[in-house]
Amino acid sequence: MDMNASATVERDAVGFIADVKTAVAAYFVDRDLSQNADLGMMIKTAIILAVTVGAYALLLTNAFGPWQMLGLAAVIGVGIAGIGFSVAHDALHGAYSASPRVNSLLGFTFDLCGANGYMWKITHNAIHHTHTNIHGLDEDLTVSPLLRLSPHSEWKPIHRFQHLYAFFAYSLSTLFWVLAKDYKYFVQRDLGPYRNMTHKPGEWAAMIGSKALCYIWSIVVPLMVLDVTWWQFLIGWLTMHLMAGTILGVVFQLAHVVEETDHHTERESGGSAEWMVRQMETTSNFARENQALNWFVGGLNFQIEHHLFPRICSVHYPALSRIVRAAARDHGFAYNEHATFRQAIGSHYRTLKLLGGQPVAA
Repeated sequence: MDMNASATVERDAVGFIADVKTAVAAYFVDRDLSQNADLGMMIKTAIILAVTVGAYALLLTNAFGPWQMLGLAAVIGVGIAGIGFSVAHDALHGAYSASPRVNSLLGFTFDLCGANGYMWKITHNAIHHTHTNIHGLDEDLTVSPLLRLSPHSEWKPIHRFQHLYAFFAYSLSTLFWVLAKDYKYFVQRDLGPYRNMTHKPGEWAAMIGSKALCYIWSIVVPLMVLDVTWWQFLIGWLTMHLMAGTILGVVFQLAHVVEETDHHTERESGGSAEWMVRQMETTSNFARENQALNWFVGGLNFQIEHHLFPRICSVHYPALSRIVRAAARDHGFAYNEHATFRQAIGSHYRTLKLLGGQPVAA
């Protein structure tokens, strides 16, 4: 890019940022709206929690046959994904409520599902949102050595087949999270841009305690109550996790590892583009008009708006997307999106295949 083009981008960046911030602020002021959850968001939260807890309670009654119990386990898995998308994610960003206490309470649903909210705030809120798609910093690009999610990552021969096994690997994500991921991060000294990290004893205790609660409700209680063999329980437990892991793993990848999004190295992260423009370059939306998907994934398909305004509740993202999209068009920036969920899946699959190919030596 020549210097004149760079100057044009810089001027457009300033105008884009000013217009987006002004228009978004006006949207809430003109309508006298809170940036936090509305009644619809609260009703959705109640429904998702009720369905998840209700399916678990029904399972424990022993009133169903093996196949019906397996179906209930799958429903619990879908519910866990919904809790992550539509309850905990907003709460842990401090976006669900103006009350820190309410956010902490709802955020604890994340811990009850087996993932540590404290560590999520570090790896997701702080690292991923600040260093999106920057190799060596963004932890979301290093989910497994079997997956190459950045063109700057080390290539291994097995990556040639990653487009064939990646979606199965995603299905294992909550299993890994519940059994290993948080423990690994707590003992890991270097994490993203942070070095020589230590964690307070209280956080260690909270992590271990919440993991124990998760193991009790998901493993101990069912084994004590259910009239099933150990292998039948194992099938149900795995079904729950494979369902939750697949949904969570796939949806999160569609936001940043698709054909249109940029990837950068740590060296490039300090360029002249503003942080908000960097989010536009590295993030993509999908299926904005799919109302059912919008409801379930809690705005995760509006990742552009989420990355620009992470402290605004996801219930507002459909409206804000029209503002951001118009401003991007007016100032010459691409608004990365796929019209349908299927198109986003296809783009991610092609990206996996591209990144899995052996890089050409420079």
